[in-house]
Amino acid sequence: MNYIQKEWEKLSTLAEICSFCPAAGIPEHHVMIRLTDPKHDAAEQFRRIEETIRHVQEHLPQTAIVWKRYFVSDATNQAIFMTSTYTPTAVSIVQQPPLDGTKVAVWLYLVPDVQLTKGDNATIMERTAYLHLFHTQLFANGEDEAAQTENLFSRYSRLLAEAGCSLKEDCQRTWVFVQNVDTHYGGMVDARRKYFKSQGLTADTHFIASTGIEGKYVRPDTLVFMDAYAVHGLQPAQIQYLHAPTHLNPTHQYGVTFERGTAIQYGDRRHVYISGTASINNRGQIEHPMDLGKQTDRVFENICALLAEADADMDDVMYIIVYLRDISDYTTIDAYMKLHYPHIPQVIVWAPVCRPGWLVEAECMAITSKRDSRFADF
Repeated sequence: MNYIQKEWEKLSTLAEICSFCPAAGIPEHHVMIRLTDPKHDAAEQFRRIEETIRHVQEHLPQTAIVWKRYFVSDATNQAIFMTSTYTPTAVSIVQQPPLDGTKVAVWLYLVPDVQLTKGDNATIMERTAYLHLFHTQLFANGEDEAAQTENLFSRYSRLLAEAGCSLKEDCQRTWVFVQNVDTHYGGMVDARRKYFKSQGLTADTHFIASTGIEGKYVRPDTLVFMDAYAVHGLQPAQIQYLHAPTHLNPTHQYGVTFERGTAIQYGDRRHVYISGTASINNRGQIEHPMDLGKQTDRVFENICALLAEADADMDDVMYIIVYLRDISDYTTIDAYMKLHYPHIPQVIVWAPVCRPGWLVEAECMAITSKRDSRFADF
């Protein structure tokens, strides 16, 4: 893994770049871009972010931006600053304010030598034997969060079917954003569980790696929206669901339906997706109530346990997103991350977790060089 930081002083921006560069096969890059000076207005901050994105592409020549997620402080008003130039890149905007005092940060995923096409709410990346489908900003109308969730997953299933895919067989990762999570999370969970059961996703089969977290869409009446990632062409033997039973319990034991993590084995590498992870034990209980420091330690202890199940560790991690309930905890968590994981691209945002007692949550993705000749390369 190659980690570098590039700073553009005139723009007051910092790009943290992690590159997986195998001896054979194509590289992959994850980038977090943040502003280092919060004093400018929204238009200027977005302009500087966009210019920095162009500089990153110059630094990583002949790469395509496959995925771009903006973390913003005011989605409804700031959506106008998104670039209107047509590209096949999957673009997401979510109101999860960066806690460094700025209005916007952005997470990029870049890959060279790929063909990108744009479908209905989807970016499709073609690689060897696989189609990678990135759906963003998925939402559906409904009178409440339960109806919106059911309609959202029904819509996503139809979009997958149009591409020859299915929710059960091909979806590998989701991010479900819930407005006012303390109020609306339960209705989303119930509706998702019922829909999953209708699709054959149960405790006896499998669920999908996911982060369910506070987040607001550009439309104020949208209570639930989603980003999702699917891969078509995988064999069942390529997919491993991660449990870490010494540290975590199965999510269905407390009524939730997602996988703690998922590893996907390709011929030339292994991808590991770690869901949003909090300070929880293997009985489903909150560990260290009201103790931010100990909760943070437990979050990363749990993440390390999940990674280890996939023969990975923190040295393989490409990015980290940290979600905080209390904005006043930012300074403490920022110091923690700089002490323990200063090299990994990261962003810390305001986004309350689904249980009020959880003060902090984190997610990540890792890539290892583990090979398996039974399968096609990435």
